[in-house]
Amino acid sequence: MDITFLHLIIMLLTIAVVIFGGIYVARAVKSAEGYSLGGRSASFPLVAGSIAGTVIGGGATVGTAQMASTIGLSAWWFTLSSGITFIVMGFLYARPLRKTGLETISQYLVLNYGKTAGSIASWVTTIGIFFSVVSSCLPGIGIICAVFDVSVWTAALILMLLVASYVFFGGMKSAGVGGILKMLILFASLFVAGGTAFWAIHTDPAISAALPDFPWFSLLGNGTGNAAANLLSVFVGIICTQTYIQALFSATDPQTAAYGAFAAALVAIPVGLPCAMIGMYMHVAEPGVQPLLVLPTYLLHHQPALIGGMAMGGIIISLISSIGGQSLGIGTIISKDIVAPLFQIKNDSTLLKLNRCSCVLVMVIGCVFSIIFRDTQILFWNYLSMGLRGGGIFLPLTLAVFRPGCVSGRWVALSMVCSTMVAILATFLKTPVKPMFLAVAVSFLLLLPGMLAKKE
Repeated sequence: MDITFLHLIIMLLTIAVVIFGGIYVARAVKSAEGYSLGGRSASFPLVAGSIAGTVIGGGATVGTAQMASTIGLSAWWFTLSSGITFIVMGFLYARPLRKTGLETISQYLVLNYGKTAGSIASWVTTIGIFFSVVSSCLPGIGIICAVFDVSVWTAALILMLLVASYVFFGGMKSAGVGGILKMLILFASLFVAGGTAFWAIHTDPAISAALPDFPWFSLLGNGTGNAAANLLSVFVGIICTQTYIQALFSATDPQTAAYGAFAAALVAIPVGLPCAMIGMYMHVAEPGVQPLLVLPTYLLHHQPALIGGMAMGGIIISLISSIGGQSLGIGTIISKDIVAPLFQIKNDSTLLKLNRCSCVLVMVIGCVFSIIFRDTQILFWNYLSMGLRGGGIFLPLTLAVFRPGCVSGRWVALSMVCSTMVAILATFLKTPVKPMFLAVAVSFLLLLPGMLAKKE
């Protein structure tokens, strides 16, 4: 991929602004709670920045353009579904979760179902979120390879250093500030680029003829069943993701947590649209481009240096922030719910170091995993991730929020284990029914007798 010196300078300056903004606010982080929850003092813009900064990653940008180049506007469903979910989260989940004053999903489940259910939830959530890390490492490594003409291992090292700079020092506070800066950059550049693609599609007869309204400009162009499945997968997955719940826990109060979720929805919904337009345009303009590089190729070859460089910087920051946010979520679970109880670690300084080291470990494993599976679809990992973590956690968490005490911890633990095993098995067997649906169904079938027994 050809990149001019001006593109490179603008891109690096854009990345530097966001990373140094996060490092600057990291000076205030002195404790484990300050690292993972920002001292529970986040305003609604910071809550929204943390949420949107994580969800708008490789799948929402590069992955949407990649998929839109083959199926059209249906690729918008990922960010559209994310926004819908955050609205529901703001209305129904944010306030009751924030009122607890806890730190992780597992702690909330321990409070309602006991230690066994909480321990299982920690591992299930960790595995599920890890695949989201992979979905952003994939395009991150690919883009760095293409832009700087380096090997995949060198690209992985560069990516890890950037992610560590973004989140290692400041944790949730850095993620919130970085998320706000990133979204300002993306909205200022990506929508200009997407608008140009949209204009070209509708004014160039050759391009317009190659993209008929159906299926290219229909949200149901990839099938109604697929659209519904994608919406449900994202909804269930996000509700059960530690990173987003952690952002709610970091809010100053329950109302701020809800407003932060609403603001994140307003940011997330539109971001996928310009990426989808670019993907469709590139389907006709440069059909031979590697799908993973559809978006960066358009920005570097079809946009002015200022817009292209800014947008490229914003996309790389999107990948960095998504990896960092998800790694922070996993690191918090590992340090607070798994390692600390196992070794009876209570010293705050030790917990802070443990959380940071856990984040780095997740990044390293995610990059190695991404290199091994570098020829796979980005959004495949997004949907798989949400299916795995949602299948076992969604119903127990929802019951704990709205009907606490309605089912015993023994049945909850059994449902988590069995539903997760079903999701993994269905993925490897490539069943016609999505793994997440099967997992939720198994979870329901095992929770139902538990609810009936508790009632009796």
